[in-house]
Amino acid sequence: MPKDFHPLGFVSSARELYGTQSNKGVDQLARWTIGAKAARSLTHLPAGIAGAQLSPDGARFAILADPQAPDPLAKVRTVAENGRSSLYVVGADGTHGAWWCAGRDQTAGAAWARDSARVALLQQTPKLGHHGVSAEIVVCSAGTTRHVASIPTAAAGIAWADGDANLAFLSTTTDVLTPDHLWTVPAAGGSPVDRTPDIAFSVLGLRGDARGRVWTSVAAGVQTNIVEFAGGKLGRAFSNGNTVGLPVAPETAAAPDVQAFPVSTSTHAAEVAVASGDALRTITHESDAQLAGIKLGKVLRHSWTSADGTKLEAIVTFPPDWDGKPGKFLVLPHGGPEANDRLVLDGFARIPASHGFVVMQPEYRGSTGYGSAHLQAIYQRFGDTAYRDVDAATTEAVAQGWADPKRLAIFGWSAGGFMTAWTVTQTTRYKAAIEGAGITEWLSFIMTSDVQQTDYDARELSDGAEPFLKYSAVMFSKNVTTPLLILHGGDDVRVPTYQGRELFVLLAEEGKTVRMVTYPGSPHFPRLWEQRHNVFDEILAWLDRYDP
Repeated sequence: MPKDFHPLGFVSSARELYGTQSNKGVDQLARWTIGAKAARSLTHLPAGIAGAQLSPDGARFAILADPQAPDPLAKVRTVAENGRSSLYVVGADGTHGAWWCAGRDQTAGAAWARDSARVALLQQTPKLGHHGVSAEIVVCSAGTTRHVASIPTAAAGIAWADGDANLAFLSTTTDVLTPDHLWTVPAAGGSPVDRTPDIAFSVLGLRGDARGRVWTSVAAGVQTNIVEFAGGKLGRAFSNGNTVGLPVAPETAAAPDVQAFPVSTSTHAAEVAVASGDALRTITHESDAQLAGIKLGKVLRHSWTSADGTKLEAIVTFPPDWDGKPGKFLVLPHGGPEANDRLVLDGFARIPASHGFVVMQPEYRGSTGYGSAHLQAIYQRFGDTAYRDVDAATTEAVAQGWADPKRLAIFGWSAGGFMTAWTVTQTTRYKAAIEGAGITEWLSFIMTSDVQQTDYDARELSDGAEPFLKYSAVMFSKNVTTPLLILHGGDDVRVPTYQGRELFVLLAEEGKTVRMVTYPGSPHFPRLWEQRHNVFDEILAWLDRYDP
């Protein structure tokens, strides 16, 4: 495969792929015949493309792209404005390209109808100029745009359902904005209906296939299953007891009717499985040889009730040669915070476990997978409910005999980084702490992050700073006694780098044990392998020094 070609899927021929190819620094749509030396570009859009979908008949591509030409002074300035994403449709041979859905330039999702003549678009409110979040669904064809529905909160995913009579999408009943329910609306227009009103899990992914079926990704705690949506309800499910991803086939109506799924387990890297009846049959074994020489400790899915009566769950990863005695322990709160840990081969847990730590990943309130009430419980309570649940996980580990109370450590990234920074201002029970790209001061963070962060708190900052400073670690830095390592991307715009530096400077001024490492050019988590390797070198060195 040409090194500058990145595949997205097959065209009508099983011998030819479509994907992106870098051209003058931007990605364009391209086709590559297997075995050929080079790919052939199909587009020459000024700003390149962000993604492409092949129509069910294989005749056209729906492309999401910025309709604006790049700023000619981009190397000397950055203009503060919302990015744009519009629909561009082009023939499978690269001809007859045209912009569709005039005036709609905040596209968050697109889906072809089975007639390959219409595309449904999900439009999302941009960040700049809008304190709240809302969405719109439109259907367009060549030369026409039709409004279908307005959604008063966040939404995600779009798919045609029920013979194209309805459109399915994800939205929420909570304040935290993470879409976790499945909704439908008539394609002709009307009022959206929540099809999963009383679920005790979370619907987090949605995809339609070329034959008109709708597939959903359902987080049931830390297990992820794929469930078909038909007739207004969730039905047939595919599960491997760990993690199954949304199907990647078929892409065209003429393709073989085979559903191919990415599947993962806590002891094996992702592979491909196909549906065989209602079961899954794994057809690739790409990582068997690599994993054959690696000894892994057991992984436990553990549930308990905390002291305040909250039912909680966690993934617990043990060292390969754990002797069953209390020892070194690391609590690892996930990012998001509206997310969850999954039963996959997780390096964030496995690497410290290989260093002798029992690692516990708690699904604190605010996590997906446990219904909307569990998700909602974090809203406006950053350092309250979630902190108590993470602390309860450590207490549970001690009670189970997994953790020596004198050898406790905590590490998290992003929202997990916030949880780490906040925790060491509230308790002295930990010997070592590592905060990765965490929020340390909410007052400025809400507005300076690159995406809308009112899922934490939609109150206006101008109405008073106290609610946002209440859970800001920088306001309580004098309480910190735990040695703290701060890791941050040098070009992080999700949690701007100054968030880590602000806490670092305060702790250094106060004579605390603190170290900060930044990674030049890195976004929210480093992309370069050398930087990722160093992240774990820093983590393990810090744990070795302060929690040996």
